[in-house]
Amino acid sequence: SPGAPAVLPPMAFRRACGPQLTNSPTVIVMVGLPARGKTYISKKLTRYLNWVGVPTKVFNVGEYRREAVRHYSSYDFFRPDNEEAMKVRKQCALAALRDVKSYLSEEGGQIAVFDATNTTRERREMVVNFAKENGFKVFFIESVCNDPNVVATNIMEVKLSSPDYRDCNSNDALEDFMKRIHCYKSSYQPLDPDNYDRDLSLIKVIDVGRQFLVNRVQDHIQSRIVYYLMNIHVQPRTIYLCRHGESESNLAGRIGGDFGLSSRGKKFAVALKKFVEEQNLQDLKVWTSQLRRTIQTAEALQLPYEQWKVLNEIDAGICEEMTYDEIKETYPEEFVLRDQDKYYYRYPSGESYQDLVQRLEPVIMELERQENVLVISHQATMRCLLAYFLDKSADEMPYLKCPLHTVLKLTPVAYGCRVESISLNVEAVNTHRERSEETKKGPNPLMRRNSITPFASPEPTKKLRINGCEEHAASSAAGLSSCLSEEVPITSPLSVQNMSVSRNSLDSSGTTMQPVD
Repeated sequence: SPGAPAVLPPMAFRRACGPQLTNSPTVIVMVGLPARGKTYISKKLTRYLNWVGVPTKVFNVGEYRREAVRHYSSYDFFRPDNEEAMKVRKQCALAALRDVKSYLSEEGGQIAVFDATNTTRERREMVVNFAKENGFKVFFIESVCNDPNVVATNIMEVKLSSPDYRDCNSNDALEDFMKRIHCYKSSYQPLDPDNYDRDLSLIKVIDVGRQFLVNRVQDHIQSRIVYYLMNIHVQPRTIYLCRHGESESNLAGRIGGDFGLSSRGKKFAVALKKFVEEQNLQDLKVWTSQLRRTIQTAEALQLPYEQWKVLNEIDAGICEEMTYDEIKETYPEEFVLRDQDKYYYRYPSGESYQDLVQRLEPVIMELERQENVLVISHQATMRCLLAYFLDKSADEMPYLKCPLHTVLKLTPVAYGCRVESISLNVEAVNTHRERSEETKKGPNPLMRRNSITPFASPEPTKKLRINGCEEHAASSAAGLSSCLSEEVPITSPLSVQNMSVSRNSLDSSGTTMQPVD
């Protein structure tokens, strides 16, 4: 009617006002000169976000440029006065942004990482305008490094093996790349959170984590990204993952419980001590769960160790201490449902692999902060940790092979992690269950869309672990986290009481736990 305010169509409203939803998709925009670790950060951050359940993908503009220009000649392509090349580079950036839009709008993506130098305000404003038009949030990550040794190391380890220098000797490639950096330096406009960029959401990572500058964090996921970036480092280190020695429950084919080691499990503990000594590691940290079988394995090392409650095995709820045949006979529907979707399936009164990932996030954060660490845990928890380091999907995670009496040696490299499997030659039962043939064929008609156990429902009788009250509280907390949106998972709180440092180990209630033979 006349005089009534004009009603903007939804897209026009979003263009005028910017993103209105708390969970709007986010475009992470990398900023920085070449060889400053932008792609390293992009890939590592993407691996973490996908692991915690936030669909994320990297869009590397350099790859678009290599598709457009098949044969790289020299640094002349990157000179700011090379107008023809500048047009090509802009077209590559626009092509990447079109794919970003498709990923976030049509393919179910939640975060897109726009990996490019983005060293000028003009280029960054183009990305910001693109995000506003599509209702996306923007978060900038600028990597600043003034340490020539770090830059030189990055060039030698990563850049000289780039497809750009496939047929070039190292000296010529190094000289060309240094000139390429100089081309960017002449037009580089760093982010300025105190003045020009004061309204932008951003983090500046200075000298590979020596210092950080954070400005206008908008939401939970951005704060989570900041927290993660403040924990990672690039120092050489080795992470060792293994399970406890074979337990009495392994011999009986029973899941869960809190049983001690078998005779072969004790032999493995002795063999593990010898293996650790041969590695000759300085300041090795040893972490275990709070269950008896990992504690007994660690005691044999005769080293200080820390207990983490969050490293306990997956809680099988009403199926604790049962064999798979007993589960199939007693709870046939549950048996089929778990085989159907092992990652999301939650044992009644217990946990799912999805719950485990949320529970183990503090361990990942602390592993990223540390140097040499040996983690002695359990099959399901080890699978979750391994999936993070090897960038495995939720579908692959529950079927990763983590045999007893085998150590996995993980060595972080440029854009990933190298894994070495080392058997300590002590026989043990095989506890690995392959994906069922029925699951391989496709969806099963028996489907429970939501595996959350309602809070109000009466809980079946549950077998207890170390301290029943604590385990029940942990199970309830897991239920709460999974009731929330999968797109914005909740970080498990890292609290001091989750760890107790000991040789005579204490559980979180203060009770002394002596290893039982």
